[in-house]
Amino acid sequence: MVATQAPFPTPGLWHTGAVTTGEAAGVGLLLVVDAANVVGSVPDGWWRDRAGATARLRDALVPVATEGLPGLPPPVEVVLVVEGAARAVSGVAGVRVVAAGGAGDEAVVELVRSAALGRRVAVVTADRVLQVRVRAAGAELVSPRAVPRRSG
Repeated sequence: MVATQAPFPTPGLWHTGAVTTGEAAGVGLLLVVDAANVVGSVPDGWWRDRAGATARLRDALVPVATEGLPGLPPPVEVVLVVEGAARAVSGVAGVRVVAAGGAGDEAVVELVRSAALGRRVAVVTADRVLQVRVRAAGAELVSPRAVPRRSG
């Protein structure tokens, strides 16, 4: 699938999939997932197939849109930020995929900053530098261990 320029106010980001109901309405929690960091947090062979590992993570995140996570009730707009070889992964209903034009961290921070004023935003990452940046921009933090890694 070829990425198209995002119809959202996030310059430099590319949207590669389905728009979720929460996204269209701009309501509910915005959950931004740092795909490279979450995929890399468990040494399960992901380095042999980065796109495949990212697609499995995307699929596992689908129920989060309607079920939420502990402490993060639905509706949840799930945005998965991908970079590098994982840019080939497209979005699905319930999970919007944003392919970073460069470093994924920059795309994550831009998504947090561009969220509607007053909207609750949480970021899934274990990257300590990114954690500081997104907290300064007003986001909450979620551990990669809190999100499902496998669908089903």
